[in-house]
Amino acid sequence: MKKQSRIVLRYLAALVLAVTILAPMLWLFLMSVSSSSDLARVPLKWIPDRWDFSRYLSLLTLEAGQPGALFLHALGNSLLVACGATLISLLLAIPAAFSFSRYPGREGWLYGSLAIYMVPPVAFVLPLYFILEQISLLNTHLGLILVYCSMILPFLTWMLKNQFDALPLDIEQAARLDGLRYWQVLLRITLPLAKPALGASAMFGWLLAWDEFFYALLFTNNIDAQTLPVTIAGFTAGRATDDGLIAAVGILAAVPPLFIALWLQKTLVSGLTSGGSKG
Repeated sequence: MKKQSRIVLRYLAALVLAVTILAPMLWLFLMSVSSSSDLARVPLKWIPDRWDFSRYLSLLTLEAGQPGALFLHALGNSLLVACGATLISLLLAIPAAFSFSRYPGREGWLYGSLAIYMVPPVAFVLPLYFILEQISLLNTHLGLILVYCSMILPFLTWMLKNQFDALPLDIEQAARLDGLRYWQVLLRITLPLAKPALGASAMFGWLLAWDEFFYALLFTNNIDAQTLPVTIAGFTAGRATDDGLIAAVGILAAVPPLFIALWLQKTLVSGLTSGGSKG
């Protein structure tokens, strides 16, 4: 009886969690397909009389005068900046985390970078602005990528260092006895074992760059390099705001992270099932 009660409570907790996560997205979708009159009606009409998908069509077209010209360009900017910053940060964080994990006594450098990471971003605005201005990287993709790397790199290094600490050293020591160099041990032994950690780190780093708003707002001034969060904020700047259009933008902006999470979920599962048998 107690076992059945625990199972029921477990499923109820899972249901509450699912409703908490999915309900806002469901309401956002209903807003995006509702007419302006339905959204302004009192009392609120939850289910629209007529489902209107014209906002999605306008956001997915490049015709002049349509919001899609801004949305799709900003979407491309966000994908380029987020993927570039995550890739560079991951390539730098892997050897850094391996060094911190396998060579004790260097934790001060890691703690120092984490302390800087915890400083509010507004403290770095002026120095970063002057640096980007001097090297002509304001309002460019590369400028944002470098700024995001300074934000993501300490976080990824800390995550990977903790994962490397949990891996068994016996396999690496055996590989060293077989004649492998340290970089060969890292590539052939450590990274396959840490494949789940790499997937999780890449996902969190990518989401940090994808959702960042503050630096993107200050260091870009037009659509050439503006990311999606800044463009979405621009849609609400007018006097007459189309709430349904903002909701449609929110739904479409959630699609890339969803696909990234599903793709990396497969990577995590494959790493958990096969990582321990490699090497």
